[in-house]
Amino acid sequence: MNKNIKIISAIISSSLATIHLLNRMIYAAATKNDILSNIEDQYYEWRFGKIHYVKKGSGKPLLLVHDLTVGSSSYEFHKIINQLSKQYEIYAIDLLGYGLSDKPNMTYTSFLYVQLLTDFIKTVIGKKTDIIATGDTSSIAIVTCHNNPEVFNKLVFINPQSLYQLNLIPTKRTKTLKILIDLPVIGTFIFNIITSKYSFLQTFRKYYFSKSSLLKKRDLLAYREASHIYDYNSKYSFSSHIGRYMNFNILHALKEINHSMFIITGNDKSDNKSITENYIYYNSSIETANILKTRQYPHLEKPEKLLDQLEIFL
Repeated sequence: MNKNIKIISAIISSSLATIHLLNRMIYAAATKNDILSNIEDQYYEWRFGKIHYVKKGSGKPLLLVHDLTVGSSSYEFHKIINQLSKQYEIYAIDLLGYGLSDKPNMTYTSFLYVQLLTDFIKTVIGKKTDIIATGDTSSIAIVTCHNNPEVFNKLVFINPQSLYQLNLIPTKRTKTLKILIDLPVIGTFIFNIITSKYSFLQTFRKYYFSKSSLLKKRDLLAYREASHIYDYNSKYSFSSHIGRYMNFNILHALKEINHSMFIITGNDKSDNKSITENYIYYNSSIETANILKTRQYPHLEKPEKLLDQLEIFL
């Protein structure tokens, strides 16, 4: 009996060691291109870790906040930053747990990011700012503005998350998924499968871009790098996201905001019309625009069309 236990333990140990080695090799391959580094890189020493951001241009401040999907970072805006910086003082932030910011082992919540945006605007920007937020971070911008209306001017949301999805709370299933991903070695290996180059390719083709021919290899490599940089700590924000810990109800805040708000959607995103209608139902002052032949990220797929809309609104 003891002999069998020793054999099984040896097999398990050997398997874990092999998986760990594979994880290290995948990490090295994913981060070798160094796409995310930028000459405008700066860091804000926040109480939960260093926050990376890019500052560029001069004029009225404009804060760019990326989505919360795995692999997201300020790279998401790299095709529009230079043009916007001709008229604005641009701040493109990597949220805690994403991009080149620190990625501590913790549960990430929307309330954490509300506090981060509040502190960043008051401490780093230091004056009222316009904001462009994508996907899930649109809700964070809304609540931040509701809590601190004096630090915002205009708000732009690119394909904001549906109000229905934002209301979904953690369940036993999503909590189990989070625990599984957070596991060392095995959880990391599962995370590596989810964040492989092939997985990102399929996600971009199915959800992010309307026309696959516009997808650049560099975009895939940047998302893969962002999901692996600083070892595998990106998995903690990912597990919190799929665990639904970043969701919260924003209806009260949405109803009470008096700021100018603008929603930009991708015309080929299947639920764009219903999402926009729901936001307008709770705040009728919201203006909208639709960019043809784009999906989740028109600023990556057709940046010139998005810039045209921003020029009109901002």
